Amino acid sequence: MLRAHLARANEQVADLRGGAAALVLFRGPHAYVSPSWYASKRVHGKVVPTWNYVVVQARGTTRVIDDPAWLLEQIAALTTAAESDRPEPWTVADAPDDFVRAQLEGIVGVEIAVDRLEGKWKVSQNRSREDRVGVADGLRAAGHHEAAGLIPLD
Repeated sequence: MLRAHLARANEQVADLRGGAAALVLFRGPHAYVSPSWYASKRVHGKVVPTWNYVVVQARGTTRVIDDPAWLLEQIAALTTAAESDRPEPWTVADAPDDFVRAQLEGIVGVEIAVDRLEGKWKVSQNRSREDRVGVADGLRAAGHHEAAGLIPLD
């Protein structure tokens, strides 16, 4: 189950009511791959630029939620997750109750009952080990450490 919230005024809310089908994309590390990083460039030159990526698609059915108690719980959980590593984490309880209630009136909750997950990835897995090492080194040099870490080197 995915849980989120949207502004009540968001035009998408009307489309989500009534059990609409939904597609949610989760994008992972991604980066441009220069053909100059391939060892095979020096051997035969048959290389082109590309893009490495990781993505997950979640498909499911939506439910729009107007219940203030559900919204408060969702906002509190989201805030706790986002604030927990801060030196002075903010909590919903830090704001006046009437202010929080007014803010909640401006949003609706959304649940998506996920019935299908599909992952796609292109991380130079089709290249030789030498080319993959070159891509990983190039990505690290360009500051794309997460993308480099996904390349299979064995």
